[in-house]
Amino acid sequence: MKELAVINPEGVSETEVATYKTREAARAVVVDSEGKIALLHVTNEQYYKLPGGGIDAGEDIPTALARECREEIGCDVEVIGEVGSIVEYRKIFTLKQTSYCYVAKVIGEKGAPDFTEEELAKGFEIVWLPYDKAFRAVSESNATSVEGRDYITPRDTLFLQTAQDNIQG
Repeated sequence: MKELAVINPEGVSETEVATYKTREAARAVVVDSEGKIALLHVTNEQYYKLPGGGIDAGEDIPTALARECREEIGCDVEVIGEVGSIVEYRKIFTLKQTSYCYVAKVIGEKGAPDFTEEELAKGFEIVWLPYDKAFRAVSESNATSVEGRDYITPRDTLFLQTAQDNIQG
């Protein structure tokens, strides 16, 4: 998978990042039958993000992606394309995270999410928006958290921008 970017707003050195814990995550630009994109609105921190999350021990990327989409947007999905990967050097968490992103379409009916306590506390809500509105919602977020502002917003903006041809083509 093509690496699209390294997000490193704090200027972490390669020597320093070598000491960080690592995390891999699966994310998706999910499109429904009406051509709308699934986003999670993190209402308490004022930003939007793509569905996805960490790959658990023993999981491969497709399994993690399917699980995360069921949990966060209540949908089964079918991967229809690769977007790319983005690496984040998150000094605030001493974490090197690699996110693998795909374009996926909803299979079957939309269901209800199964948010974690942390997600509920952050005010997670699902929204489905046409691509142009989804892109603006993510890219113009005014996140109140460092994580949302410095990592998630730029990451998911680039994923949406890169996925545009797969969605609208």
